[in-house]
Amino acid sequence: MGPVSTRDADTDVDVAVVGAGGAGLSLLHQFALRGPAGLRVALVDPVDRLATRPDDRTWCFWDAGRSDVDAALHRTWDRAVVVGPDHRRRVLHLAPMRYALLRSSDFYALVADAVTASRLDVVRVPGPAEAVEDGERSARVTTAATTLTARWVFDSRPAPPVRPGATTLLQHFRGLGVRTEADTFDPDLPVLMDFTTPQPRQGLSFGYCLPSDARHALVEYTEFSPQVLDDAGYARALEAYLPHMLGGDLPYDVEHVEQGVIPMTDATFARRAGRRVFRLGTAGGATRPATGYTFAAMQRQAAAVAAALARGEQPVPPRPYPRRHAWLDAVVLRALADGSLSGPAFFTRLFDRNPPQRVLRVLDGASGPASELALMATAPTATMLRATALDAAWRLRRLRHPG
Repeated sequence: MGPVSTRDADTDVDVAVVGAGGAGLSLLHQFALRGPAGLRVALVDPVDRLATRPDDRTWCFWDAGRSDVDAALHRTWDRAVVVGPDHRRRVLHLAPMRYALLRSSDFYALVADAVTASRLDVVRVPGPAEAVEDGERSARVTTAATTLTARWVFDSRPAPPVRPGATTLLQHFRGLGVRTEADTFDPDLPVLMDFTTPQPRQGLSFGYCLPSDARHALVEYTEFSPQVLDDAGYARALEAYLPHMLGGDLPYDVEHVEQGVIPMTDATFARRAGRRVFRLGTAGGATRPATGYTFAAMQRQAAAVAAALARGEQPVPPRPYPRRHAWLDAVVLRALADGSLSGPAFFTRLFDRNPPQRVLRVLDGASGPASELALMATAPTATMLRATALDAAWRLRRLRHPG
């Protein structure tokens, strides 16, 4: 097909994708790779990321070395470092898994090229969606200039949960893309979690460092806590952490800044918002409550939706994680939030007492019950039993008093 076209008149399409962020463009990418031929898709968003390709964020994930975004990956690593609160460096050998870094500008370019090479009919609808209305045979998406009628609508805009949870923390962070004049970083050994940062009163904090080469790296400060920091708070945290990563007060230049907030909650998010309307991304539950990782689950859901449409089936996004993982996350979140569980000690203990592949597969939702039981056996028993009992009591109260 040619370049994505733009329309501002009433339009009938097969699929409307509302929101052209990571979730929406992951779905468009999967439509280009494995969707039905000739699919008519409307992409509704005020920002044309396929044309401008901004470098506005970074996604990280781990997998077994097979991904539909491999051609766009900036770096992959088969080793990583976890630094515990005891300051001991633990070098994790991840193979056959890997840790991958994807820059948004490269991802947007990958999607644009895939759409151009496909048999999709894609129209970009500039402007935000003002309303999404469900219907029996189709749904309608309204913007200031356009009314779309679509057989299916996939909405990735932020949405409240359909059922509140017991615990909510925020994963909030600021990262700096830094450049040094001298060789400073080991490009083959990223720091995945460094828990030597000062810990908040509630939750946890850590730093990490993802090097592109010996002189360029993304250095980030992250907290899991109830509230975000102000600008001065992030600046202080990074000013304290950067010398640790640089090996001293070495000069550096900041090439870009990333900042974000990810909800970590055991609340329930709906993957379906009507007969013809579905939720994607964080709004559809793709964010892992105990870690904040989202990208891999978005890819799994998008691939399943595209394959279902190609088979002529109803394209309901699959559950991003097994039900038992939602329960495990609820227990861990509760213990982190009430202070009974030390996050730094908990995560380093998991890596000390398990193969790293087991930990990563469980955290990614790609494990089986045997691996999960083995991992649970290495957690602090008394603390987790207490959190489990409190979670069970809360669930029982919710059953008795749904309001």
